[in-house]
Amino acid sequence: MSHWISGYGSSSGPEGKSGSKGKVNSNEPTVLIIGAGTFGTSTAYHLAHQYRDPSKVTIVDRADSPPKPAAAVDINRVVRTDYAKPLYSNLAYEAWHAWYWSGELQQYFHKVGWIMMDDTDDSSLSNAIRRQFVDRGYDPTEDIPLEDIETKWDGIMKGTDLQDFKNAYFNEETGWCDAAGATHRFMQIATGKGVNRVSTDVTEIILSDDQSSVLGVKTADGKELKADKVLIAAGSWTSSLLSPLEDTLSISVEDRTENQLRAIGVLQIYYPVSSQEVQRLEKAKMPVVIYGQKGEVLPPSSKNKLLKYTHNQSFTNSVTTQSGAKITAPVGTAYKNQTDDIPDSLKSEAEAGVLSRLLPEFTKGKKPDHWRVCYDARSPTEDFLICKYPHKGVSNLFVASGGSSHSYKFLPNAGKYVLNVLNGKSNGKEKDEAWAWKEQGWDARDRTPEQPKLGAWAPKRDLKDVGTKSKL
Repeated sequence: MSHWISGYGSSSGPEGKSGSKGKVNSNEPTVLIIGAGTFGTSTAYHLAHQYRDPSKVTIVDRADSPPKPAAAVDINRVVRTDYAKPLYSNLAYEAWHAWYWSGELQQYFHKVGWIMMDDTDDSSLSNAIRRQFVDRGYDPTEDIPLEDIETKWDGIMKGTDLQDFKNAYFNEETGWCDAAGATHRFMQIATGKGVNRVSTDVTEIILSDDQSSVLGVKTADGKELKADKVLIAAGSWTSSLLSPLEDTLSISVEDRTENQLRAIGVLQIYYPVSSQEVQRLEKAKMPVVIYGQKGEVLPPSSKNKLLKYTHNQSFTNSVTTQSGAKITAPVGTAYKNQTDDIPDSLKSEAEAGVLSRLLPEFTKGKKPDHWRVCYDARSPTEDFLICKYPHKGVSNLFVASGGSSHSYKFLPNAGKYVLNVLNGKSNGKEKDEAWAWKEQGWDARDRTPEQPKLGAWAPKRDLKDVGTKSKL
């Protein structure tokens, strides 16, 4: 195990074992992880290295590795240290070292830099981010005059509409990673050490007769998976998975998971580029381009030959459960549900908001290879939710979710902090408070105005309203 990832130095012992001479520790509790996205995979990886007997760990996901429906799995994801909150800037630097230096991940990381164009009021977001770098004593950013953008990087951004922007900066240390490849690699390492990976759908959480603990889960193939500790790392499906349990426990609406996390969707668009265009963009050293609150575009590679855009105008998909509970959840559970039957109005919005305005040379007159609605669990403050489930005395149920569309870069180190929660240990006051179950629930977002946020990410409409007069 790379010390860049673990923080504790390299592991010892024979291949496939994490402990001394493979000696089994019978006191290690069994752990069942539901969901093999960022938090689930990272936790499995770290348990595989800490446990003397990793076979006591089981991770289940409805899709094979890497699970395509998960927000963690895509042709690329951004790896950045640019944050307004010191907490996440510090965590990102910790993760960045693993992406850049570790033999396990560096093959998936491409340090191309990013340009952030700011369209927030008074440039509040970029100013807050850059202030964090200055406070750290090291600022890797530089100003980019808006009038220079069209001519830099070999003119690839010619025609980009900059009328809504106040300023821009460049950070050479940022980049992107092959998220599907890295996620699968971490899972391979975990299962290679003995962690059990099960591909099936979870249909029910099993409570003990006295409702004091969770015994495990039932699966779609009729089996039961049981463990001493159960971790829900189901991303945008977290609320829908826990809702039936909360019905049984008679949890009030205010105290339910839905008031901590909401499933939020954004539209991603993948444009094909030729081998010659890939070579041109690589030669120009195309960075990740953040188009303010409107969206972003990530570079292609010779492997995928796809230019990936994201249109940041988010939405929810509200559903009513059999019990009458109102929750948010993705449309369907399969990857094809994310790529098929996307409303034309969403596509038109993306065309007007991003596709016709950002690097238009590469979209004009072309059709996307495919579209995807990518769902993630969003918390009210964009903090993660990594904590013990707090209600009704359920003693062994834990949650690691709330990626809030910025968690993937923490694949190397997130699991280390989840392990502390599973073991009843503190991650320090700052992290414990940020990742705790919020008493204010979703209203907490409006109570933290001191932290600039990308407002477009906040859900302001529901999918059923798309195409109506509802406005973002």
